[in-house]
Amino acid sequence: MRSRWLAVATALTLLTTLAACGSSDKKSPSAGKGKPAVTLGDKNFTEQYILGELYAQALRAKGYTVKIKRNIGSSEITDKALTSGQIDLYPEYTGVIATELAKLGDQPASAQDTYDKAKAFEEKRGFALLDKTPFYDADGLAVKPAYATKYKLSDIGDLKNVPGTFKFGGPPENKTRYQGVVGMQKAYGLKNIEFKPLSIGLQYKALDTGKIDVAAVFTTDAQLAGGKLTVLKDSMGIFGYQNVAPVVNKKVLAAAGPEFEATLNAVSAKLTNEAMQSMNGAVDLDKKDAAAVAKAFLDANGLL
Repeated sequence: MRSRWLAVATALTLLTTLAACGSSDKKSPSAGKGKPAVTLGDKNFTEQYILGELYAQALRAKGYTVKIKRNIGSSEITDKALTSGQIDLYPEYTGVIATELAKLGDQPASAQDTYDKAKAFEEKRGFALLDKTPFYDADGLAVKPAYATKYKLSDIGDLKNVPGTFKFGGPPENKTRYQGVVGMQKAYGLKNIEFKPLSIGLQYKALDTGKIDVAAVFTTDAQLAGGKLTVLKDSMGIFGYQNVAPVVNKKVLAAAGPEFEATLNAVSAKLTNEAMQSMNGAVDLDKKDAAAVAKAFLDANGLL
């Protein structure tokens, strides 16, 4: 899935090749004129910065006034910003909504089931969950290939083979999430975890330098391209299904008019796994600006 990323001279070049066969029908750029200004939030890692820019720039192209509140924090913190009215919308992962925010007892059985449960939860709170993206960014666990070979690791459950404890590095919230330490313990019976809290983005360096043995990763991370790391199979499905969908205050959605929702859905429809990994790589590896990367993608897909 990720090998094509390496075959492209630059990530931004690939963004152009990922354009749709035909441009989408362009609506009037005055659709948002006279509508209330909105505040869009994003969380605290690269993919979210890109998503925030994608949605905000597409809305601005239709005449909407959009302010971005950046780098808010974890899902729990960003959700509080939404429910308190500090932001009007933000892109969220459906599995996070269903399992971490809604605190559902059972793991959803499919991507659609996850989306349906997440949508029902948001509807009850007065928020709309718009269309989900084709791409899914699940959490995962990665190790260096030599470590995997040494302890015969292919599945998360194989971490039982590691003598003593293994150092697991991930965002602080992973310590108390089912999609983290809790699920690793309950579903896989892993009692040999030594958790090391790390800010998102630092896990790869920590893995390279031996500060941790196992890293929490996102499956659309560009660093996973090329087979330099081994991603362990999640046979018990603790990381679930993580498509992205914008969560929007219903009152804001009604005031903004139908083109507001249509614009957001049009962006979401173009976001494949390959496209997101390429854009993540452009920012994380090529050190390009998230706003510029988002603009290149939107231009290539006729969304500006």
